[in-house]
Amino acid sequence: MDRSPVLLLLLALGLCYPGIHGQMYEMKIRFRNSITQLRVGQRLELECQTDKKDSGMFWVHQDKSGTLHFIVFISSLYRVTFKGNQRTSTRFEASKHNTVYRLVVKSFTQQDEGNYFCLMNVNQMLYFSPGLPAFFPVTTTVAPTTTRPTTQHDSTEKDPFVETSDPETSTENELNFFCDLLIWVPLAGACLLLLIALAITITLCRRTRRRRCRCKRPVQGKPHTKPGTTN
Repeated sequence: MDRSPVLLLLLALGLCYPGIHGQMYEMKIRFRNSITQLRVGQRLELECQTDKKDSGMFWVHQDKSGTLHFIVFISSLYRVTFKGNQRTSTRFEASKHNTVYRLVVKSFTQQDEGNYFCLMNVNQMLYFSPGLPAFFPVTTTVAPTTTRPTTQHDSTEKDPFVETSDPETSTENELNFFCDLLIWVPLAGACLLLLIALAITITLCRRTRRRRCRCKRPVQGKPHTKPGTTN
C-alpha cells in the first residue's frame, strides 16, 4: 500500500478530537493556472493557501478507488519531505511561499487522477481543505455504422412497405365516400323527379292551349236562328 505511517497517525489523531472540521483556520485549494482540459503528460500545479503562518502542510492524493496516498509534507521552515523520507521525487515538486503551499505534478498520467487535499495539524487537530478533483475528460466513442449497397431484392421488398397507406386514412376516406353517396344520390334523384314533373307539366300546358285555339267563336252582329224557322 502507498500509505505513510505519518499520515495514518495524523488521521487517527484527527478522528480522536472533535475539532477536525473547525472553522478556526481557513484553507483554500485551487489550480495555479486556469485549466480547461487535462492532457496526458501535462504539468499540473496546485496551490493551498491558509491564514496560519507557522504551520506545516501535508499534500494527500485520493485515487479513483478512494485510497489515500501521502505525497509530501512541507514544514513552516520550507523543508520538503516526500514519501520514504526523501527530499526529492521523480513525480512531484513542492515548495512554500509565505502562506501558500504548492504542489506540482511533473507529468500528469492516469495514476495521478483523483482528488487532492491539503491538511495541517494544529494543536493535535487536523484541518482539511476541500477536495480538488483532477481527471481527464470523459470521451464517448460511437460505434461505426457499416452500410451495404442496395440490391434489387432490397428495393422490391421495400416498395410494398413504402406504398402502403395508413389504415386510418383509408378508413376515413371510405367513410367520406359513403357519406357523399348518402347525400348526393337522393339529391340527384329528387332533382331528376323535378325535371320529369316539369317536363310533363309543360307538355300538358301546350296541348291544352292548342285545343282552345281550335274552337270556333260565334260571329258578332248576326242572330242565331234555328233551322226550319223564318223571320
